[in-house]
Order: sequence, then C-alpha cells, then structure tokens
Amino acid sequence: MLPFSAFQVLRTIILLLVFLPLAVEGMQSGGKPPVIIIPGLTGSELYDTRTGERVWFKLIGMKGEDIRLPISPNLDRNRDHLEPRDILREVSVAKILPEIEIYERLIHALATRGGYKEGKWDAPEKDGWRDTFYVFPYDWRRDNVESASLLIRQIESLKLKLGRPNLKFNVLSHSMGGLIARYAAMYGKADIPPTGSRVPWAGARHFDKIFLVGTPNGGSVSALNALLNGYSHLGGGLRLPFFRRLSRFDIFTLPSIYQLLPHGGTTFAFDERLQPLNIDIYDPKTWETYGWGVWSDDGYEKKFSPDEVPKLRSYFTSVLNRAKRFQEALIAGAGRAAPVNFILVGGDCKETLNGVVIRRDGKKDRWITSFRPDSFTNPDGERITPERLKPLLFAKGDNVVPKSSLSAIQNGANGTGGRTPISAEIFHCEGHTKLVTSPVLQEKLLQLLNPPVL
Repeated sequence: MLPFSAFQVLRTIILLLVFLPLAVEGMQSGGKPPVIIIPGLTGSELYDTRTGERVWFKLIGMKGEDIRLPISPNLDRNRDHLEPRDILREVSVAKILPEIEIYERLIHALATRGGYKEGKWDAPEKDGWRDTFYVFPYDWRRDNVESASLLIRQIESLKLKLGRPNLKFNVLSHSMGGLIARYAAMYGKADIPPTGSRVPWAGARHFDKIFLVGTPNGGSVSALNALLNGYSHLGGGLRLPFFRRLSRFDIFTLPSIYQLLPHGGTTFAFDERLQPLNIDIYDPKTWETYGWGVWSDDGYEKKFSPDEVPKLRSYFTSVLNRAKRFQEALIAGAGRAAPVNFILVGGDCKETLNGVVIRRDGKKDRWITSFRPDSFTNPDGERITPERLKPLLFAKGDNVVPKSSLSAIQNGANGTGGRTPISAEIFHCEGHTKLVTSPVLQEKLLQLLNPPVL
C-alpha cells in the first residue's frame, strides 16, 4: 500500500489530468464563453430550396399551405422543400409600421453592451470560442427531438473546427427553444428513450448555463387553442397587419405544436359547473369525444389532398403519442441533480391563457370548448359570469406562457414534487416576445452571462 502522502500525490495527479483541460480552456480564453441563441416557435426563417424564395416570414402573399408538412404515420418522412437559414431578426412593414424587431435587439445588446461578435458555424474564426455568439435557426415546424439532435451535431462540428473539445456554451433559448435546449442537454443526439429510463445527460458536457426565456416547461393551453382555432400571431402576442393566419388545418400538420400541449397530470380543463375535468389530452379518444379532430369540421376533405385524407387519423395518433413521449422524457429529469445551470427568465404580470371550459350544448347536441370568459347558464340554471371564469382561464405570465408553466421544471410537470435545481430566476412585467427585447432583462442576462470576477 502506498504511504498516505504518496497516495495524496497520486490522487492530485489524477484530478489534474481530469480537470486541468477544463481549467486551461478557461485560462486561455481571455474572454467570455461563447453563446448560442435558440429562437422559439416561428422564430426561424424558412426558404424554399427549389426557388430560393423566403416562405417564412413574409407579410404579403403568405398562405398557410406554404408551411404545411406532408402527412403520414411515419413522422420522420413527412418532409418538404423548406429549410431554415437564419433566425427571424426583424420584420419590415414598409411605411405602415416601424420595423418590428424580433431577435435583432437581443443580438444588438450582445454586440454593443456584451462585447460579443457573431460567429459562423461552418467557418468559425480561430478565436470563435471567445466573446462570440452563434444563432441556431431550425425548422420550428418539425419534431423538437430532431432539432435538439441537430443542435448537438452542430456544436460537435464547431468544437472540432475550433480544436476545443472541452469548450462549453451558454445558451439563450426563447420559448420552445428552451425545450430543445433541455432535451439536448439531457439526451444529446439520442431519440426519445423508453419510459422510465435514466436521464444520461449526454449533452450536458457542451453547456454551462441554459437560460430558459419564456419556455413552456409545463406546456401551454395556447397550443390547444391553436390546434382548435388556428394561429394568428407571431412569436407570441405580436399581431401583424395583412398576415393571413395559419388555420387549424395548417397547424394540424406541424408536430412541434403537439409537443407544447399541457403536460399530463396538469389541471387545465373545467366543466360547466367549473369543476376540474380529468381528461387525457394525448388520447385520440378525447379528441373524438369533444369533436376536436379536424375531421369533425364540415368539408374537411377539401382542406387536404385526396392522398392525405385516409391518413389523417393514423398521423394524428402517431404525432400525439410522440408528443406524450417527448414530454415524459423531459419530466424524467425533475427532482434530480442536473450538471447544467438552468436559469428561468419570464413574465409574471400579463393575463395569460391557462385554462379551458368544456360544456355540453344540449340544443345542438355538441360540445363547446371555450378559451374565453363568455357567460353561460349551466344545467343547474346557474348563470356563470365572466368574473367567475377569468380566474380559471387565465393566470399571471407573459401573455403566452404562464409563470407556473415556466417554473414547472422545478417541481416536475407531472406533479411529482421533485425539484430540478435552478441557478437563478428572473421575472419581469413583460410580454412573451419582448422578453428578448427588453433592455431591463437584457442587462440582467448579460450580468449572469458574465459575472464579475472576484
């Protein structure tokens, strides 16, 4: 047996061999760790590879059919000719409204107040690991697991080009982008594991801090509203003139929307007596019962191609099941220590949709699903007023994501009571889109990205 002193020396050498590369990485940098910006739903431009035309986003001539995906039970094969090329930096509304900035102000803040420069994934500068930010455009219509896998592959390729295998990134992820970042940290490039599997944190070695900005960690009732009634705003609450909204038939074809639905075990539906309804939103039978399926609409066959109509239900079953498994994979990390620093950033004062009332219309023999506090008389003859409905239908948040959904990462979105450690929480009275444009929040983000050296 080695003497105690020799053992200590050997132990020190081993620790140095393991951790010295990380320490040297930081000492050699002489600057700030690199940052990745991940936009939210609708936050990446989409181009038609056949024509080179930008399909999303354009104000004039935009049709919902332009961004539909093909339909089949094999979700991985449902691809078209659109590809992401950049994040949505700004929308120019000539002579009608001033330029509406989406992520440009965040980029400007990183460059001017943060001292960062923008880097290129494919051709990084030699010091692209220092004081640099990268934007991550992705096809926001598709499965979030696919986007997470793409993120990890791009990070690995970039680190190889930079010759920095131990480099870690800070991530500014907005809205749905936060779910992509979480999955990437938890599972890396892997597909959704079987239910009950251990979280490997396969991608955690690439990240230091992950900022979840307005991320619906517990899901969003607004996603159900979009699937039933269409989607008429961009990036959460930003309504634009001349923009033709996406119909529910368009939304039906986009797998990512289903992955934003309220998590299982959450209370979000109420009956005509304002009592909680125990419904499984991931069971196709629920959609049949309440007439939520697109096939419940008169003339729905005309909204799809003849080849797609027979596949509607099989596709729907596949995409719902995929969404349920995706959320279960994220929930699996609750209540366990995480090797990544998660930071919550959100709004806490805006009226935000958080519930739905489902009631029976006896005269027309149908179900009514209402996301608005419209008064009605229940079967007991009791008049239900908007004042009584509002506390059930709305909660404090950023007008798209309730504060409770953003914070669901802390207690397990399935109500298990576990707690994923959160390094910091920042709440501010701001709307969903403006969470990334607010100077106040930008300053706090920069402070956490680059804490002072003591």
